[in-house]
Formats: sequence, structure tokens, C-alpha cells
Amino acid sequence: MQLFHRPTGGERAVLVHLDTDGRGAGDALDELHSLAESAGAEVTDRFVSRRERPDPRYYVGRGKVEELAALVAAGQADLALLNHALSPSQERNLEAALKCRVLDRTGLILDIFAQRARTHEGKLQVELAQLRHMASRLVRGWSHLERQKGGIGQRGPGETQLEVDRRMLGVRIKQLERRLARVRQQRQQGRQARRKQEVPTVSLVGYTNAGKSTLFNGLTEASVYADDRLFATLDTTLRRVDVASGDNVILADTVGFIRELPHELVAAFRSTLEEASESQLLLHVVDASEDNRESSIEQVEAVLASIGADEIPRIRVYNKVDRTGRQPGVAVDPKTGIREVWVSAADGSGLGLLRNAIDDAVAAERVQGQLCLTPAEGRLRARLFDLGRVLDEAWTDDGELVLSVDIRRRDLDRLYEKEGLTAPLQVAAQ
Repeated sequence: MQLFHRPTGGERAVLVHLDTDGRGAGDALDELHSLAESAGAEVTDRFVSRRERPDPRYYVGRGKVEELAALVAAGQADLALLNHALSPSQERNLEAALKCRVLDRTGLILDIFAQRARTHEGKLQVELAQLRHMASRLVRGWSHLERQKGGIGQRGPGETQLEVDRRMLGVRIKQLERRLARVRQQRQQGRQARRKQEVPTVSLVGYTNAGKSTLFNGLTEASVYADDRLFATLDTTLRRVDVASGDNVILADTVGFIRELPHELVAAFRSTLEEASESQLLLHVVDASEDNRESSIEQVEAVLASIGADEIPRIRVYNKVDRTGRQPGVAVDPKTGIREVWVSAADGSGLGLLRNAIDDAVAAERVQGQLCLTPAEGRLRARLFDLGRVLDEAWTDDGELVLSVDIRRRDLDRLYEKEGLTAPLQVAAQ
């Protein structure tokens, strides 16, 4: 028996966008088109409606539903894809009126992620996100049976089925959360091991389809799957890469971001996204050939802020310069101070400049020197050893502990802030 009595199957889709701010559909509907194609849908038509606020029953408004139904019927569409997040009742009402399957933006992205997940961790994360999304819609699934419920001794099969489904979903969600917690712990152990080996981590972040995986392959000579479509890769990949000084850094290729990234995905992929939040440096990859790239930059910055990675030093890498006619180069943004590197991952031009920039940025983020601690500051000593940056320690005749350290500036700032020290630490640069 199906959980929802709704139309199923089919890949011919009509795209629907509700303009509530007067800006029109524009890039937002083009992006939905790309998402639909990434999911394997065949787009038959587009439908745009202007309205000050969404309709609580149909989202697009009662009158527009009739026009949309006629468009769906004329194109023999099996699916209506809305470029918005719908409530369970809006989704169900639209399906009844349009007589076709309705999928909102969150459901569409979840479907793409389900197709692309390859690793065990990725599949767990996607399943967790799907179940959390499904749980919010479960209450509507057996409404035709729930009416049979009564008083004591008169519970109908609808209410019983709701209880069973809720319990099964809850049990599975808890299982997935426990498994992902173990994965998160393993990732944390890996990061601590890299700290002790003094190998910095640099993460590639950026809007989906900006060319992160191609850039990753160019810098590391790896063979990570890359394709010119949204969310071509989901799983985080780590590789060593040589920089200009001859030192090694760990380069991490992370999942791409998108505007209005569903909260279910941000929560489910937190263990993966933490790879970025724990990095010493971020390479924010931007599609230089995109007309609306400033909007994409803002969306990425918003996601970075939501995972606590907004204060990590970064280099903005403008990729695909081969499509713009601009030569590879390096510049510094006068407003933000963020270094910009213009490259083409496709033909490899400018990658040497990027390696030099990574080397300079990683070196600038480290402090080497000596910290003098009192015997009462044993907790701080333990924290420094946890970070894996204590090179030597010795006691003075006055009873102070002198630690020789090599530490990230960001970690040192956190120690100042969180340890509640009565006096500032004295760092003698070497």
C-alpha cells in the first residue's frame, strides 16, 4: 500500500515559479530548469505567476491553478516542479487540482542527491534528509483512514497506520543519526591526526557547477568525477597536493552549494560540511563566466556562515576564465582584502599562481613562538596539546611553564576568548 494516494511516475515536467518581490523569474527559473534536467526530467513548459504573498491553499493562487492545470494537460506533463518550499497541504491540494505529481524545490534537490550519492556516508546522509522531509508530510498520508478513529476501543486503521509509520520513521532516523555520529567522530580523529602531523587542510567550496571537481583534479592530478551539471559530485574527497614551498597540504573537495539549500541537507551533511569549517583555508570557487555570479557568491557566504566557517581565511578563485577572454592572474579585493586568483581548471592555466597563493596564505595563518603559562593554567596546556602544536615544554625557576608552539592564529584567538585568561599570552615570534 502506498503512503500517499497521489499520482506517480513520469518525467515530463512543467516548471512553476511564483514572483513575490517583483523581480520576475529570471535566473531562479533557469536554475530550476538545470535542476530538473539534472534529475532526469524533460521540461515541457514554464509557468510564472505574480503575487504579493503565497496562497495558503494552493501557493500560486486559486485562479492560477486552473491556468496551470490547462498547461499541464496540454503538454501531457506528469510532474509539476515548484521553485519553492511547499507545505504538505499545499502539495496535496495542488496534486488534486492538477491531477499530476507535485514536487517542491526541496524534494527535487533531495531526488538529485539520492541519485548522486556513491559512498556509504553519502547514502546515509541523503536517506536521513529524505526521511526528515517525509516525516513532515506523513500526517497527510492516511487522511482518508484517519477519519475512522474514535474513542476508547474504537481506534480505526488510519490512526493505527499513522502511529506505525511515525514510529518506523523515528526508529530509522535515530539509527541513521547514530551511524553519522560515528562517521563524524572518525572525521574528527582524522583531522586531529593531520594537525599533529602539521599538515594543513584547504577546502574547495563554492556554488554547484562552478568547477570545483575539475579544479581539484587539476591541482592534485586525481580523477574525481566531474561534469557540467548541478551536483555532479556529492562526496568529500581528500588528496595531498604540493604547493610552491615544497610542503604538502590536504585539499578537500566538498559538496556544492545552491540558493535556498534545504535545511534537511544542511543538517544531514553537517559532518561533510565540517571539513570546510575545520580547514585552515578555503578556496571559494566562482564561475567567472556566470553573469549573476555576485548572487552565487552571496549564497555561498550565507551557507558558510550557517556552518560557522565565515571567519576562515579564504582565497576567491575565479574559474573558467577561458570562457571570458581574461588572462589568468592574481589580485586583492580592496574592500574585503580577500585575494583573488583567476584560473582555468579546464586547460590548467593559472594553477601555478593558485599554488603560490595557497602557500602564502597557509604560511601567514601560523604563529611560531613561546607561551609562558602559570601552574594554574593547566587546562590551557591540555588544549594546546589537543591541537597538536606543542613542540617543546620546560619549567622555569619561577615555576612557569614555557611551551614552544606552532599554532594557527585562529586557534590562538579562540584560546584567548574561551579560556578566560587573567593576563594575555606572551607570544615571542621566532
